[in-house]
Amino acid sequence: MYKISELASRAGLSRSTLLYYEKLGLLRGQRSANGYRYYTDTDLQQLFLIRQLQAGGLSLKECLNCLNSGPDPAILRQRLKILDQEIADKQQARQLLSSLLGEDDNTLRGFHINLEQRAPIAHEQWLQAQGFNQTDRLQLRWLSRNLHQHSDYMNDFKRIFEGLDRHGPGSEQDSLWALSQVGNSPESILDIGCGTGASSLLLAEQTSARVTALDNLQESLDCLKQKAEKNKLSHRIQTCNANMTDIPFAPASFDLLWSEGSAYIMGFAHALSQWRPLLKDHGFLVVSDLVWTGKQQDDDIADFWRMGYPDMQTAGERFDQCRHHGYELVASRMQGKDAWDNYVRPLEQRLNQLEPEMSGSQTIKDLRKEIGILDRFKGRFTYMIMVLQKKS
Repeated sequence: MYKISELASRAGLSRSTLLYYEKLGLLRGQRSANGYRYYTDTDLQQLFLIRQLQAGGLSLKECLNCLNSGPDPAILRQRLKILDQEIADKQQARQLLSSLLGEDDNTLRGFHINLEQRAPIAHEQWLQAQGFNQTDRLQLRWLSRNLHQHSDYMNDFKRIFEGLDRHGPGSEQDSLWALSQVGNSPESILDIGCGTGASSLLLAEQTSARVTALDNLQESLDCLKQKAEKNKLSHRIQTCNANMTDIPFAPASFDLLWSEGSAYIMGFAHALSQWRPLLKDHGFLVVSDLVWTGKQQDDDIADFWRMGYPDMQTAGERFDQCRHHGYELVASRMQGKDAWDNYVRPLEQRLNQLEPEMSGSQTIKDLRKEIGILDRFKGRFTYMIMVLQKKS
């Protein structure tokens, strides 16, 4: 026989808990002549059984029903469902902690993608707090998405794209068409996210303007300088190694801003807003962006772009954003298969060349997956080039 304090000690519970159990009918002590409560080994074992049932997620009331009438299958199934979800949540939490320690790269990439979709400002601030400079932050958010392998990823990326004319879809015909829609002859042009300079060279050849080519990869700018020198255009093209989110030029510095396939990096609407002050009154912005050409479908193509470019919109939605941010739409044009082939086919050849010596490269895996999606686009999505004019 045990007094209540002795039973509490043996059961690992407090005296007040046992009194509460007795109030609910889970425990029934016997009172002696002197008024003390006494309990038996059977009561101790009953407490063990109750704690086991509670460990399965049953409430005290459900434990009482189970003791009196046996398990209720409906309640057990409900509790099992809750427990399965808790286990899944705990497993996800474990994977995240493991990824932050550098032990699970796939989970870490998903973590960055999810943050970029739902909390881009907090994501940016968090990366900044960890010591990443502005260039690395942009590249990590949109390319590597891996804190621990960022340097290796970007080294592979630079090696793959070294010497390629284009870092995204585009064609000379589309660029010439867009330039023809600009209402006057520009004297100063800023090519934002110029890459290795396909657009910069064309603009220098087709206009008499001073062309400033801006990119955050010095390797790309070095490649552009070599091409400009070869084409005797060095005196017409000035390079600027800077981020498109922090362009180091005064307001009203340019007649024409040009950005093919790069505005998505900082967010299309944000680019429209931040770049507008750089234009002179009634200046022009030529910008291309990836858009849906029809109703979205739930398949792997849609899933790919939800992860890769969650802000992707339809053409009409992009036009509305342009008007909202102070631009008039002058003209627009959907880019065709040739624009994709100009990017995809040389990239594919480059991957075939490098893959044997870069086995296991995550950069190559990502680009292979992208090419597979691009080859199946079938008109469901494409780049649209827009000619916009700054409204007063």
